[in-house]
Amino acid sequence: MRPIRKTTLALATLTLLLAGCGTEAGNGKGGGGDSVSPSSPTPTVTRCTTRAELGATDSGDTVCLAVGDTIRISLDGTKSRPWKPVAVDGSGLEATNSGIVLLPGDASSAYKAVSAGQVRLSSQRPLCATETGQVSCKGIQEWRVTVEVK
Repeated sequence: MRPIRKTTLALATLTLLLAGCGTEAGNGKGGGGDSVSPSSPTPTVTRCTTRAELGATDSGDTVCLAVGDTIRISLDGTKSRPWKPVAVDGSGLEATNSGIVLLPGDASSAYKAVSAGQVRLSSQRPLCATETGQVSCKGIQEWRVTVEVK
């Protein structure tokens, strides 16, 4: 009876291995346009939105602007958790008047798209309040947005 168990176990293992193999979608006639090839390159899609104003919740986004457009950044902070001024890395944007009154801890800026290019805007602030005698931590909240000027 022992040889039967080994055979059954081998067949069960083989069945599970074959069941794990993928199947090809299609109509079964071959050469159909609805089949999927595992070696087909996947196109890279950049999610690019057009917005005139950015805030803290837009971190990680990519924004597209046309030459001549203006983008405004308003990061609402607090006196105990202030945002650093927005840093600009790249070309295509020129600083312009943001025209906004700042409260303690806020970071505000505005940029005009002047030429094609890619710019990374960034800022950061403490995760915890920095007041003396209070609970604090060394964590940093980062904000980053990529701007593509076309």
